[in-house]
Amino acid sequence: MESSTLYVKAYAVTLAAFLVIDLFWLGVVARRFYASQLGSLMRARINWAAAGGFYLAYVAGIVFFAVAPALAADSWATAAINGALLGLLAYGTYDMTNLATIKGWPLAMSLVDMAWGAVLTGACAMIGYVGTGLLAASNPAS
Repeated sequence: MESSTLYVKAYAVTLAAFLVIDLFWLGVVARRFYASQLGSLMRARINWAAAGGFYLAYVAGIVFFAVAPALAADSWATAAINGALLGLLAYGTYDMTNLATIKGWPLAMSLVDMAWGAVLTGACAMIGYVGTGLLAASNPAS
């Protein structure tokens, strides 16, 4: 399979996984937690342009730093580890910067969000790796 086609498939699979899992987390599982932690800082309506920009760019990072190396190594563990480290670093940058600069930013928010970033990114990198492999195996000529 041509590598550009492989990466387009990896991006599509990873993006789908990331959207489904993160939107379920934010909208259902942890909705009340984030609202309780952020209080008046939380928007009444989501800025979908900003959220979409983050999702599109971040998933490209997951593919570049976790899924592609996993495909090259033929290793789901590479996807999981690289993804989890990327998630911890990316979410940690956001959360620890907020903790350092925003008055009243809750430590619990940072800790939960950083853990979520690691779990989410590691899981989505694994899904991206496995899903891309399945797509490549089902259609090796494309």
